[in-house]
Amino acid sequence: MDYKKVNLYIVNWLKEQIEKTNQKGFVVGVSGGIDSAVVSTLCAQTGLPVILLNMPIHQVNEQFNRAVVHINWLKENYSNVSSYTTDLTDVFDNLCAVLPEQAKGDLALVNTRSRLRMLTLYSYANTNCYLVCGTGNKIEDFGIGFYTKYGDGGVDISPIADLMKSEVYGLGKYLNVDISILNAAPTDGLWEIDRTDEDQIGASYNELEWAMKYLNDKNLENFDLSEQSNLSDREKEVLRIYVSRNLANQHKMKMPEVCVLNGLTFRPH
Repeated sequence: MDYKKVNLYIVNWLKEQIEKTNQKGFVVGVSGGIDSAVVSTLCAQTGLPVILLNMPIHQVNEQFNRAVVHINWLKENYSNVSSYTTDLTDVFDNLCAVLPEQAKGDLALVNTRSRLRMLTLYSYANTNCYLVCGTGNKIEDFGIGFYTKYGDGGVDISPIADLMKSEVYGLGKYLNVDISILNAAPTDGLWEIDRTDEDQIGASYNELEWAMKYLNDKNLENFDLSEQSNLSDREKEVLRIYVSRNLANQHKMKMPEVCVLNGLTFRPH
């Protein structure tokens, strides 16, 4: 991949989104991970105003510190970049305190963290007439749906959603993203322990990229794993993980179903 061309293309695309929407700049949540580091750098390169938000919620120190390092690096190199640290820990804890036990499942609370961050991003965006910039890559957004519905999935534009995770890393190296971010294991940063994406998914991004390419445009609902006799046990397991997550998360990747009243006739009372 020619990362110089990709860099220029995405930066120009970002500028076009501002022109099309008549907005003034971008808001990006910076997590200390590679995706948000790349997106925030691309936004900074537009020369348009950029607000970077660090939004800890019981955050692991290493994640928080990586975000700080990256934000400071961008501010030192781009005068159009500003930043805020908005600690949402108390907000999250106060919400948990009023929720009944029936609403406090582990995964539900993890997704709540992501949704609180979305609310915060849009508070800054709406106030300043900015666009909320998504940080999802192709595997997350269109492969296995590895994001929170109306959380980190709630964005205005998605600059890197057509890049595989490996390509995001390649672009990050080209952009001189800090080595600590390039070397960090991918994580969504939503758990109080330093739980990686691979821990949650059961497969690495390289494996998932292979699965996405292998399956290509196959109908996943009718995909028969037993027919893949040429594959190793691990490859079959990765395909099983990919297909099951893709099908289970279709509700995230499509618009909400609408009840269309076709052919119904309403008579006056």
